[in-house]
Amino acid sequence: MGDLTGAQWDRLKPVLPSGKRPGRPPTWTRRQLIDGIRWRTRAGTPRGMSRSGTGLGAGV
Repeated sequence: MGDLTGAQWDRLKPVLPSGKRPGRPPTWTRRQLIDGIRWRTRAGTPRGMSRSGTGLGAGV
């Protein structure tokens, strides 16, 4: 499984918030953000990125 297909994106795009606010332009497109969220869900969190790896809490 890779990134969203064009057809999948066309179906998802209308239900996402528009988010048009003044200020700095976004660093990533909405499609890149959704693809990143999907990748993280598929791949999981690398061990070094877990809370125990950052010292912010008890282990996982």
